[in-house]
Amino acid sequence: MFMMKKRNFLFIIVIAALVGALATGGAVYFVGYASGGYMAITNDEYDNYKMMKEKYGRLAELEQYIQEKYYIPVDENELMKGMYKGLFWGIGDPYSAYLSEEEYNEIMISTTGEYQGIGVTIAPDTSGLINVVSPIDGSPAEAVGIRTGDKIISVGGTVYDGSTIDQAVAAMRGKPGTKVDLVILRGNKELAFSLTRANIVMKSVRSEVLDGNIGYIRISSFEEKTAEDFKQQLRDMELKQVKGVVIDLRDNGGGLVESSIEVADLLLDEGVVTYTEDRKGNKDYYNSESGKTTLSYVVLINGGTASASEIITAAIKDHKGGKIVGTNSYGKGIIQSIEKLSNGDAVKLTIMQYFSPNGNVIHKIGIAPDVELEALAEDETDKQLDKAVELLLQ
Repeated sequence: MFMMKKRNFLFIIVIAALVGALATGGAVYFVGYASGGYMAITNDEYDNYKMMKEKYGRLAELEQYIQEKYYIPVDENELMKGMYKGLFWGIGDPYSAYLSEEEYNEIMISTTGEYQGIGVTIAPDTSGLINVVSPIDGSPAEAVGIRTGDKIISVGGTVYDGSTIDQAVAAMRGKPGTKVDLVILRGNKELAFSLTRANIVMKSVRSEVLDGNIGYIRISSFEEKTAEDFKQQLRDMELKQVKGVVIDLRDNGGGLVESSIEVADLLLDEGVVTYTEDRKGNKDYYNSESGKTTLSYVVLINGGTASASEIITAAIKDHKGGKIVGTNSYGKGIIQSIEKLSNGDAVKLTIMQYFSPNGNVIHKIGIAPDVELEALAEDETDKQLDKAVELLLQ
């Protein structure tokens, strides 16, 4: 015989009272409480009770079974947290999750672009693995040779997959100077890497003038100051009267949508940059204003061009602002909302997707370049960049 918790006791009393009332066949039922009092309920309320019992009754039974049978006592808080995580897992969306307070604090990195870790942008892939979208410029991940398309199998000896990506992110972060081991799947080969964590300060925009008086602006991610920095460096190119500008979005894993819209505003005339749509069909439009740069430009993309960087790429392609050179982009066209709960935990949920100005779907499809050209490891020069320069000099 086991001791039943008070809440379960009350639950069973309510069930018993309701079952007994069924024999009356009336429109009003009386539910007994442990205190001996009674409360009348309507048919609608009773129907709602039946629905709740059918929906959650098995969950209560399974919880009770674990509490009774598991070989050691179970932490009820952890058990409940597991239930919440399972609820989000059932969606089948690797970007949605229930987050513990610790996980929430880990992923809420300051968007000023500074944090501690190995410097890699990752996302779940369609096979359930953790895909490297791109290594960050100048990061430990880039230094040891981790590439776009690699799959992270384990971090510090612990195996992770797409369903535990937030925990994998937390495991890769840490104090600068500390080491962490990764196992990467590249094609059919498993590769082991030992990395030294560093303070990752992301200078998201850099520029130079190439031979032939062609400007080059690299945007590695979209942070708080990206649009401001891009505006200054684009203006500098205008003052130098370059013949055109290459805008390099390769291996740009995204970032702040607002920042990418502001950059697009500098490259496009007045019009729609992107629009979002939720499950109810509600649409929000993000627009650029008149006053784009007078410089011609070519945009470089590849399989590591994702999320916010795809927003700007799709807008440029639809509005024919400049040629797109490279390979098909990543294809992440959905937006997540993160809301903190009163207990410190949080929920991360995909709430809408975004589209190109012409209504093209980006998610799981990506953006095809105007000029498809793959960069190979054995190439002696950057053929994609060379092609972009060639187009600007024509």
